[in-house]
Amino acid sequence: MKEGERKMRVRVSAVQYPLYRIDSFDEFACRVEHYVKTAAEFAADAVLFPEFLTTQLLSIGDVRQGQPIGALPDYTEPYLQLFGELAKSSGMVLFGGTHVIRDAGKLYNTAHVFLPDGRVLAQRKLHVTPTERKAWNMAEGDRLEVFDLPFGRAAVLTCYDIEFPEIVRMARARGADIVFCPSCTDDKHGFYRVRYTSHARAVENQIYVAVTGTVGSLPNVDFMRLNYGQAALISPNDVPFPPGGLIAVGEANQDMVVTGDFDLGLLKEVRERGSVLTWRDRRTDLYPDWPAE
Repeated sequence: MKEGERKMRVRVSAVQYPLYRIDSFDEFACRVEHYVKTAAEFAADAVLFPEFLTTQLLSIGDVRQGQPIGALPDYTEPYLQLFGELAKSSGMVLFGGTHVIRDAGKLYNTAHVFLPDGRVLAQRKLHVTPTERKAWNMAEGDRLEVFDLPFGRAAVLTCYDIEFPEIVRMARARGADIVFCPSCTDDKHGFYRVRYTSHARAVENQIYVAVTGTVGSLPNVDFMRLNYGQAALISPNDVPFPPGGLIAVGEANQDMVVTGDFDLGLLKEVRERGSVLTWRDRRTDLYPDWPAE
């Protein structure tokens, strides 16, 4: 592939990451490296880890009561170093789940994207759940980023974010062809809210959505005691794609990596000649539109 050209077919690996109690950061690093190496064996271009990936670090210490959420920012430097080095060594784009950072005295649930050239991009979660707000005192991000990646334009919208159609419309208007959605849900109700709205966003905007979640449990970490997760690579629901809009899907609550291809050429085809043209046919005379950059 010549410099400046982008791949039309993007292979994505989504990690159903199992949470369990660990004893050190090195143990966490070994697990992350395992999944990156697994994705590399499938020749992936991008690897998606789930939301609140690093809460596993809060289990280090007292077997009965883990560390509080405010301790996570202390792990920021080793987290950035770990994923940065793995992105460089693997040559893949790594969506490092989310990690909680502290800025100006506030906590932000932040997705990080690590590129092989050493760049680190970030997107703060824009909509926080009542639990995040009340129990963890989490603040909301205030800006949507759309990233230029080696394979095209993409946005990262975390879990609850995908349930708001306006923000995905904004991403699509700014050229995003893929939305990566790291998620963390503790029961089927939360899981299906994220899953069903991911399908809706793919249909509405004629885009791909990659979603994955945590599985397993952290018995000594408050609000992370149970997890219900299943990865899926989701397409628009039209003739060139699989019926039901599922390119690949995992087995619920299993430790596994789900891999499949996003064909950007097919997106162009359905946007021009699809059974329905949901992006083109939006009625901006009846409701507001979102401008491109």
